[in-house]
Formats: sequence, C-alpha cells, structure tokens
Amino acid sequence: MTSPPIDIIVPVWNSPFETRACLAAILRHSPEARMIIVDNGSSRDTELMLEEFSEPLGENGLFIKSERNIGLVPAINKGLARSDGDLAVVVRPHVLVTHGWLEALTGVARDAQVGIVSPVFSGSGASPFLAINNRRDCSAIDTFRVSFSALLLKAEMRMQIGSFDEGLDSGEWCLTDYIRRAWSKGYRTCATPRSHLACGQEAVFGSGERRQNQARISRERYQEQWGVSRHYCVYFGPDTDAGSLADAMETILEGSRRGHRFTLLLHYRQAREFRRCGWGSLHTAIEQVRLSMLMPQRDLVRKIGALRETAPEMVMVRWKDDAPAAGMEMAIPFTGMAAAIRSE
Repeated sequence: MTSPPIDIIVPVWNSPFETRACLAAILRHSPEARMIIVDNGSSRDTELMLEEFSEPLGENGLFIKSERNIGLVPAINKGLARSDGDLAVVVRPHVLVTHGWLEALTGVARDAQVGIVSPVFSGSGASPFLAINNRRDCSAIDTFRVSFSALLLKAEMRMQIGSFDEGLDSGEWCLTDYIRRAWSKGYRTCATPRSHLACGQEAVFGSGERRQNQARISRERYQEQWGVSRHYCVYFGPDTDAGSLADAMETILEGSRRGHRFTLLLHYRQAREFRRCGWGSLHTAIEQVRLSMLMPQRDLVRKIGALRETAPEMVMVRWKDDAPAAGMEMAIPFTGMAAAIRSE
C-alpha cells in the first residue's frame, strides 16, 4: 500500500534548543514527511536556527515566518493552510517523537471513519486524559480529549469542517469544538498507545487571570453551540444480563462521542461479559467500575459516595424503573438519559 503524502507542522515561538531537538527527532524518525515550520514571531536567535535547519530540507521543507506572535491556534491554522498532503500532523517543540510514531498514527487513520488521531504521552507535560496506560492492549480507542502537543488531521475532514476556531482558547475548548465539528460530519477521534511520545513541560504565558477569563468565555461559547457536557453514572442492577445491553452501549458510546463522560457500575459477571464483548476499550470517557463480589450492595453505596465527593455534578442513572437500589434514590431512568442524548 502506498503511503499518503504527509505534512508535519511545527509552530515555533523561541526555545531554540528545545525546538532544534524536536525538529531533529522528526527528521530522524519520519524522513518521508514534509516539514512545515511556522516561526511565530520568534527572536532573532531562534529565527536564524530555523532558517539554518530549513535550508537543507529543499522540497521536503517549508519555512513560514510571522513578524509577530499571532498566537498558537492562528499559527497552526497558518501551517495547515499551506498543507497539501492527505494527512497533516501538528507537533509542538516540547515533544520528542520516537521510532514508529508516525506509522502508528497513519495506521489508525486508514480507517475511513477516523479523522483525528492522537498519540499518547509520557513525561512532565503529559495530560492524564491521554495516558490510557491501562488500555495498551488496544490498537486505538475513541477519545474526546486530545492535545495540540501532537495531533494528526485528515485533509478530507479539514475540507469539510474548516480550521480551528481562533476565537476559542488554545486548549480544551478549541479542541473539543473541533472534535464535535468532526463528529457532526461522521469523523471519529481516536488515540493510539502504539504511538508513544515524550512530552516536556509546555511554557505558559500571560497572567492566570487572563487565561481563566479566556477559558470561561470559550466554555460559554462552546456550550452555547453544543450544550453542556455531563458526567453520568449508570447502574444496571444485579440481575441484568450484560448480553442484552448492546443497544445501551451504543447509546453510551454515542454520548461519549458528543462529549459526555460515563461511569458504569458493574457486578462481577457483568464486568466479565463486558470484557468478553470488548466494551472496555470503546472510549476513554467510559470508565467501568466493578463492584465487590461478596458484598455488592454495600460496595455500591460506598462507591457512589466516593464518586459524589469527586464529582458532585454527576447524574445518577438507573437501568430499570423499579424500586431504586440504595444510593440511587435520585437516579433518572436510562430511557430519559438516552432521550436527552438523542435530542442534542
């Protein structure tokens, strides 16, 4: 199979030593790709280093210069606008790529339904949302949490949904908006533990107050467009056969792809059947919690209490409409949750 043309976009603002190490690693581990370096108003020292690095690349490199720092998202959009490959991969200078990293990302992207692919990260700058170390047995898993640190994007998807929204922040809300736009056109977002990158600590600029204000404005804009993301805790009861829950899991997976989070409280036999069906690796926003086999009802109350302490906004959901189990008195029926998800 012929490999698709790939552009690697590196937005740079100063940090010349870190940036040179990042660029050298990209060149060493992915020589078949074209590199698009976007100098986002860096100092003269960094600019000279980038020019020196770019010159020998010839047709395999493109150097774009901005006279001032226009911001991370506009710089990424500027690089994407010059990309004419089937795939574009954003890599920021605090990331070091490794052997096989690109092949793993592009392998997942061969799925026609996948439009966005993330690696997983380790190191001081790694996000816990992208660790997924407990799911290394899967080649790819759907996710709603990605990072601008490194990200693969399909050109055909970008043609349909456009660029990143420069009016949103340069992190969570800009990315979740993009994922929702991708899913609205039928494109999934996946992470693959087979592409594992070292991620250093990202430099943070500007006052904390300004960043918080931008995040608040971005959250409000996102929620106005897409609605509020919720955390649902679902209990199926002790007598429900897991084999009858295929449609329910499709609903939960659809909700996860729309930005909701799910905690599933499972009895021992249910958890075993979920593993057999492969439902443990559907989405990073779906967490399975197994109840004690010896005293499940007491463990249910204890686990619900612990979850409420960490997530007081969590919405309890019961599978059956009969008398609720202890700790589930305020739970809504599963049919109500499913209807809310379908109406979004």
